[in-house]
Amino acid sequence: MTATPVSIWVDADACPGVIKEILFRAAERAGVDVTLVANQWIRTPPSRHIRSIQVPGGLDVADAEIVRRIQPGDLVVTQDIPRAALAIEKGADALNPRGERYTTDTIAQRLSMRNFMDELRGSGVDTGGPAPFHARDRMAFANALDSWLAKRPRPVRGPSTLDPDSGGKR
Repeated sequence: MTATPVSIWVDADACPGVIKEILFRAAERAGVDVTLVANQWIRTPPSRHIRSIQVPGGLDVADAEIVRRIQPGDLVVTQDIPRAALAIEKGADALNPRGERYTTDTIAQRLSMRNFMDELRGSGVDTGGPAPFHARDRMAFANALDSWLAKRPRPVRGPSTLDPDSGGKR
């Protein structure tokens, strides 16, 4: 029985460049496919594991494309909490670029807080923006990604050609 390979899907319109670089290195190191989805052309390094998909412009078009394509076990990298919730519903894992993993246990609270802040902004309250992106955010993301990579299912290789009774010789 072989495990289905998993992929990483990235909401590339809002993903910081340093996070994309971490993902590019991880794709090569771990042999996992990384797909960046954006409403503009995204330059990617030459690799059999990295690709980009350009979608038409429009509100949430890239997010909707990611949700349409993900499979159970995939990882979605997004700052969009409602899209993270949809990914989790489809059996995928979700991680934001600051290294926070969204789970079935945390996503409802994150959605509630997002909606509350949205209501405040809608009533004219200045809620400020997100905090500046720091090196600690980059490190938290890299650590969370490494943890996900270590736990992901790996394809099972065929039977070994080594003879166990010959001391590891063919």
